[in-house]
Amino acid sequence: MAFAGLHPYLSLALVGLTLALIYTELAGRLSGVRRIGPAQLTALINRDNALVVDLRPTADFDKGHIAGAKNVQMSQFDPENKQLAPARALPVVLVCKAGETASTAAKRLRKAGFSHVSVLEGGVQAWQAADLPLVKKGRG
Repeated sequence: MAFAGLHPYLSLALVGLTLALIYTELAGRLSGVRRIGPAQLTALINRDNALVVDLRPTADFDKGHIAGAKNVQMSQFDPENKQLAPARALPVVLVCKAGETASTAAKRLRKAGFSHVSVLEGGVQAWQAADLPLVKKGRG
């Protein structure tokens, strides 16, 4: 209380940041979209044959992507896409550069009836930060 009295602006900033964090966490949980890390993605691929959909531009995808990932441009992203529709019952993990674009696409999949939708938290950047390999076009 003494701190709050001496530093009212810092105290308000702390309260504002705390409320923003709580809101962000609740919104993420209520959206029905799981955020997973690179280790969880590896387990989903190996254990549950998850479909990994990379939403980055083709040039970025060709420079390096997660093995087995399918490249679908966000501008052409459609839950009824021939690559996506058959995977309705499988775990689908959406990947982009940093995780934001994938979150938008994940919400569209959930609305279209996909039940197991996840987003790679931090995107390909997190994958690389975890020292996991990327394959170049023509190799997977």
